[in-house]
Amino acid sequence: MRHGRRAGDAGVATVWAVGLIAALCAATGLLLWFGAATEVRHRAVNAADLSALAAAAHAPMGTDYACGRARWVAERMRVDLTYCALHGWDAVVEVAIRPPAILSDTRPALARARAGPADGGAWAPGPETS
Repeated sequence: MRHGRRAGDAGVATVWAVGLIAALCAATGLLLWFGAATEVRHRAVNAADLSALAAAAHAPMGTDYACGRARWVAERMRVDLTYCALHGWDAVVEVAIRPPAILSDTRPALARARAGPADGGAWAPGPETS
């Protein structure tokens, strides 16, 4: 018998190292997947917000023009504008974004946004300064 070793312990460190490496690879893959999902969701929310703001800014020009501007913003942010409507001065939009290849088994991320005057549509000039 060799000093400091029991019979049958040869190679145990290799098995533990392989197990640890596999666990680290799985954790890294999970973090990458979660990070990609979070990034896609943030892009969808940001695109919806900016598209709604673009539509609301052009609401006085009519629904077609306002939604055209929202679509223009969405296209430049590489998302699909799936819904756009004006309700009074409020613009309501919905966008969808296809996930990257790492998330190919998931559905597109959807985001909705509304933009318009805070007081419900009463456009009034600000206080006059002298």
